Amino acid sequence: MSRQKMRTFGGGGPLVYALAAVVVALTLGPVLYGALGGFRSNEQLARDPAGLPDPWVTSNYTNVLSNEAFWRYALNSSVIAVVTTVIAVLAGVMAAYPLARYQFKLREPLFMVFVLGLLFPAAVAIIPLFILVTRNLELGNSWWGVALPQAAFALPITVVILRPFLMALPKELEEAAMIDGASRVGVFWRIALPLSTPGLITVGVLAFVGSWNAYLLPLLLLREDMRTLPLGVADYSTEHSADTAGVLAFTSLAMIPALILFLALQKRIVNGLQGAVKG
Repeated sequence: MSRQKMRTFGGGGPLVYALAAVVVALTLGPVLYGALGGFRSNEQLARDPAGLPDPWVTSNYTNVLSNEAFWRYALNSSVIAVVTTVIAVLAGVMAAYPLARYQFKLREPLFMVFVLGLLFPAAVAIIPLFILVTRNLELGNSWWGVALPQAAFALPITVVILRPFLMALPKELEEAAMIDGASRVGVFWRIALPLSTPGLITVGVLAFVGSWNAYLLPLLLLREDMRTLPLGVADYSTEHSADTAGVLAFTSLAMIPALILFLALQKRIVNGLQGAVKG
């Protein structure tokens, strides 16, 4: 590759950096505004909506952290997100493994079912899901009633990402393990899963963040003490509509766990997505 081409693909002109700056500003701007707004008083927000805290007010955050309802919402969100992630990752990798490593009739059409699942919006099935969960399964207003449908909607992206990882595994590893006496299940648990760790982390984070931010399904299925943080934000905003600073503080605290998880595993997520593309 010539030096000119290397400069073209390796660097970036002013327009590229300008567009990147705009994207970063649009992405981080609301987050920073909400976080800083929680350190301001309502009088400061009314006087100068775009200003910085002067002086810094910590009472908004301490009031939220001392609110029993906030921790109840956080517990519900955490349990539902963890259950959703575990089910989605385990079921997804067990579905992706035969689609990647086994040769059987209708393998590709079956994989296309998961691909088409990416195009299926959850809002379309929300009413049938409500009837199924509340009447047939009798899991309304429970953690499982929300976690199971959310895991089902996370399955398509899980299978689509994990399949290339599993397809890229060398067949010699499986053959050597089976010669040593390992069963197909043993090969799956001892070889396929450890080597697919980047992909598992990627789909796990995506499932967790998607569940943590879910609003529509919990809104229909959960009531009172079982409600999650996104619903808690809406309730808090309604109850404290005049306390804008308090609402900003509540919202900022509600997004911290998912934000920390995503930032902490950012490199692994990128590596996982790159591995899926290469596979």
